[in-house]
Amino acid sequence: MRPIARLLPPLSVVLLAAGCASGPQVPADLTELGLADAAQLLRAGRVKSAELTEAYLRRAEANGDLNAFITLDRAGALAAARRADAERAAGSARGALHGVPLVVKDNIHVAGLPNTAGTPALKSFVPAQHAPVVQKLVDAGAIVLGKTNMHELAFGISGYNEGFHAAAGIGVRNPYDRARFPGGSSSGTGVAIAARLAPAGLGSDTGGSVRIPAAMTGGAGLRPTLGRYADEGITPIAHTRDTAGPMARTVADVALLDAVITGGTPPEAASLQGVRLGVYRGYFYADLDQDTRSVAERALASLRAAGAVIVEIDMPRLKELNAAVGFPVALYEAYDDLAAYLRKHRTGLSVEQVTAGIASKDVKGTYEALVVPRKLAGPNGLIDSKPVYEAAIKVHRPALRQHYADTFARYRIDALVFPTTPRSAIAQGPGASSLENLLLFIRNTDPGSNAGIPGLSLPAGLAASGLPVGLELDGPAGSDRRLLALGMAMERVLGPVPPPP
Repeated sequence: MRPIARLLPPLSVVLLAAGCASGPQVPADLTELGLADAAQLLRAGRVKSAELTEAYLRRAEANGDLNAFITLDRAGALAAARRADAERAAGSARGALHGVPLVVKDNIHVAGLPNTAGTPALKSFVPAQHAPVVQKLVDAGAIVLGKTNMHELAFGISGYNEGFHAAAGIGVRNPYDRARFPGGSSSGTGVAIAARLAPAGLGSDTGGSVRIPAAMTGGAGLRPTLGRYADEGITPIAHTRDTAGPMARTVADVALLDAVITGGTPPEAASLQGVRLGVYRGYFYADLDQDTRSVAERALASLRAAGAVIVEIDMPRLKELNAAVGFPVALYEAYDDLAAYLRKHRTGLSVEQVTAGIASKDVKGTYEALVVPRKLAGPNGLIDSKPVYEAAIKVHRPALRQHYADTFARYRIDALVFPTTPRSAIAQGPGASSLENLLLFIRNTDPGSNAGIPGLSLPAGLAASGLPVGLELDGPAGSDRRLLALGMAMERVLGPVPPPP
């Protein structure tokens, strides 16, 4: 029989070698394991995939009131875990994530499981193939526990989904305070990770949908540079803005997922000595609540003490250019992209039929008033969206991208740093989905989304209220690995966030 190392991809060899000398302890509660630690213990044979998977499944079933899952695949996950254990015993481990359970947002295709995108009209749609991002994880040996709940059609930030919820109440719930929302639209993935229902998973991000729930639930999430990951097999909003994104408890675990998806190796943590971090107070630090301001300023002070250089900067056109791109692009592309997706995957549905079945009032109102009739809100009522969209694509988005590039160059900064959201988690309920709250919670995450640059949210700490606060790094296009390396260094300085009570 050939040595196991020869059967593994290069990433697995690196991780295997790193774990030979010493490794994490096996906790009394296996669900406390993070992604990399779980993978290392599985490789060492100190934990079986079946027992780890069973532990997560039991915890998920005991916390149904969180509304974290739309589909929990007990039978399929356990069968896959037993296969993983048998493969490892036979010396044929597949990769860096062999036997590790993960979760996937319910708008990213997993073969054989429903892909509802959180909307009733698609509850019977079962893809035959994995999305490429999922396939990469499965090829590396990962096991899918289930599909996580989300804001309906990914069109919101609260996770108040009236179509999919437990009897205990509507809306995905924040495990740090179950009366509050977890952010969205990748609400269920963020909650599953925070509540120890899974060690990591996938979300999708159009204007903040990975980073916002990561921030609200004390985790880490990466929006990669647009195009870094394949976008096939994901229910779309807007191709100019959509991307899948990895989520986990730590940046190091996010970096491991990113390496598996891209076929590389995780970066080493960077040194913060002399790293230049840009702070634009006129936009990203405006109107913060006290919780967020206190944690963010404390984090900046810690980073400065660790050797980082905090550079006060100005981006005078940011707000204007972002407004000219955000909604005009998302609302116009939403119709054509969804129509093409429904046809390609032979769902037998039109955009109008999907719209008729939307359960959540905020999303239904958006589709009926704006997406389907191709309209935008103007100063004196609704206007046709096409000319505004064309101007956004041809003029304003290139100008926004250039504004970012000029800013990074002018101030010689490695990244921008700011609170991921201006507020900590608010009460869950119908009001959480208001337009006012949407605009508030995407304010800091949206510009980078429209520019197509990478953004990484990491835990900055717990506020006095006991709620997590996130800190975001935005870097130049293509700087994903550098951003992850900086994030890994920063999380060592800022320290871990305590788990939910």
